[in-house]
Amino acid sequence: MIKAGIVGITGYTGEVLLKILSKHPEVKITGLYGRSAAETKDLKDVYPHFAGLNLKVEALDADKIKANCDVVFLALPHAVAFEVVPQLLKADVKIIDLSADFRLKDPAVYEKWYKVTHTAKEYIKDAVYGIAELNSDAIKQAKLVANPGCFPTTVLLGCAPAIKNGIADLKDIVIDSKSGISGAGRKNTEEYFAKEHPNCRAYNIAGNHRHIPEIEQGLKQLSGNDVTICFTPHIIPVETGMLSTIYVNLKKKISTAEVIAAYKEFYKNKPFVKVLDEGVLPGTKDTLNTNYCEIAVKVDERVNKLIIVSVIDNLMKGASGQAVQNMNIMFSLPETEGLI
Repeated sequence: MIKAGIVGITGYTGEVLLKILSKHPEVKITGLYGRSAAETKDLKDVYPHFAGLNLKVEALDADKIKANCDVVFLALPHAVAFEVVPQLLKADVKIIDLSADFRLKDPAVYEKWYKVTHTAKEYIKDAVYGIAELNSDAIKQAKLVANPGCFPTTVLLGCAPAIKNGIADLKDIVIDSKSGISGAGRKNTEEYFAKEHPNCRAYNIAGNHRHIPEIEQGLKQLSGNDVTICFTPHIIPVETGMLSTIYVNLKKKISTAEVIAAYKEFYKNKPFVKVLDEGVLPGTKDTLNTNYCEIAVKVDERVNKLIIVSVIDNLMKGASGQAVQNMNIMFSLPETEGLI
């Protein structure tokens, strides 16, 4: 059995991780940790519906994690992991970090977008970017996995086959993404439903969203070229779900049927990506509470563009489900173990 710990149990991602791991046939949860002694309490006092697990939330303690865990999931705010990651790596504990702290390979880019000094720069090189469908070989060998952001997951999975098959011209990419409010965290979700629901609105427009450098880095890794995107995120009046519509110019004349065939071939051995048949479009309900990404593509011949629609559950494939998928790969289990 894999001995697993979760640090940061009180947020959405921590709760979803607990739900998945408590039912995973190859996992025993051996530690739950808050950020401080103030969060020490019985799990049933945090989540009454998990009372049957009979677990306690303890203060963050690297020594206890080292003694009790084979792998630890860090479901923490950005910049909190800087101190604990070096300690755990030295103790040979495998780490899956759900924050952005080790996703960006250039620490200066991280500091520009997250407005904080990166104090664990030397460990960035050790981090493997954890989109399982695109990076599984490296994830198998990794001790530190930087779990991707939710918006980047939709975009990179949506674009990868078009890039690798020479279909997409990467100039002037436009991405319109819509997210359930849970992507903003539990506190903001509660405020939204109390004061704003059922409002739909754009936010952080004109190049101001922190996922932009992560998306551009991922597109560069796929294509070998620098890429600049136009990205606009929106909040939609649901708790969970994410839908990105991506507009890319075509390099060559190609039919929708040919693009779909290329996508299905690219993902033929990837159990969590579903490429839909022509004329079928995914919605957020189609992936709700699952680790699937559903993708539809359509060639708009009139404007010579490929339209890609990529849909996930932002708390599952966009966070906790993908983190467990990465754990499965790291421990040589089937990717689908505990997720289907």
